[in-house]
Amino acid sequence: MNDPIGDMLTRIRNSQMRGKSTVMTPASKQRARVLDVLVDEGYIRGYESATDVNGHPAFEISLKYYEGTPVIRELKRVSKPGRRVYLGVGDIPQVRQGLGVSIVSTSKGVMTDASARAHNVGGEVLCTVF
Repeated sequence: MNDPIGDMLTRIRNSQMRGKSTVMTPASKQRARVLDVLVDEGYIRGYESATDVNGHPAFEISLKYYEGTPVIRELKRVSKPGRRVYLGVGDIPQVRQGLGVSIVSTSKGVMTDASARAHNVGGEVLCTVF
């Protein structure tokens, strides 16, 4: 797999289109950090460590809905393996005038765009969520 973060985001997007309550994705530290940000921002209910059918570590992500519609309306991968996007603290864009968040991988960890501005650090823009 070339893009584990992109794979996880696609699994979440596809599961929400089908109205699933949970989705499984392979486990990794980077995925856990991105999921932590999604939980903190209220886009997903949470996630738990589990094992898949082959015994490999995985995460079971509990998706969040409001009145039958998914809380996550738009989930886009920004920095891809073929084109990495690194931005300074002043260049990190706001998503939908602050209604959404950009998830940024910085030297101080994975955080939202607002946290990156507060810590005065830039980094790789992983994805945007609205």
